[in-house]
Amino acid sequence: MAEEEKEEEPKKGGLMRIIMLALGAIALIGIGVGAGYFLFGGKPADPSTEIEEIIERKMKEAEEAKAAEEAANAGPQKKEAPEVEKFITTYYEFPGNFTTNLRGSRKFLQAGIGVSTQYDENVITNVEDHQLSLRSSILAVMSEFSEQDIEGKSGRDALAKAIAAELNTKLQALEGFGGIENVHFTSFMLQ
Repeated sequence: MAEEEKEEEPKKGGLMRIIMLALGAIALIGIGVGAGYFLFGGKPADPSTEIEEIIERKMKEAEEAKAAEEAANAGPQKKEAPEVEKFITTYYEFPGNFTTNLRGSRKFLQAGIGVSTQYDENVITNVEDHQLSLRSSILAVMSEFSEQDIEGKSGRDALAKAIAAELNTKLQALEGFGGIENVHFTSFMLQ
């Protein structure tokens, strides 16, 4: 009798397994058909709409290129408010610190440096574009100063003016216009 019960149980389990597999297969087919209809069953794409979008995009790119060319040819200009002649100052801070040895000393100077201009944004764009070259120039100027040269406010002001002059010279050579009006120290540490 125990053997008969064992034989009936696998048959019930086998039938249930077949029914569950069939229902699972039907469910998967239904989900696949539904997803396919959702993704691909809509209206077919209209090629004329795509062509119009491409034409509009190309025309917009051409207008932007023309505007950029005109701005480049115009050169940097002072920013002016409509009623009062007042200029807006734009700032740019070089990422990271500049660290260099001082002339004739075992000490080194570490400084964070930013620049400002009242000319248009082309000056800041030029600074960003030539950042590597300008960083090298800043380090060269800093290494020309001795420990005594940078003492006090007057020494720091002299260093800032020397860096500004070098940056303007470098930008003049690279872009045809300098435009840096001031150099600011965001950090200044002598060790």
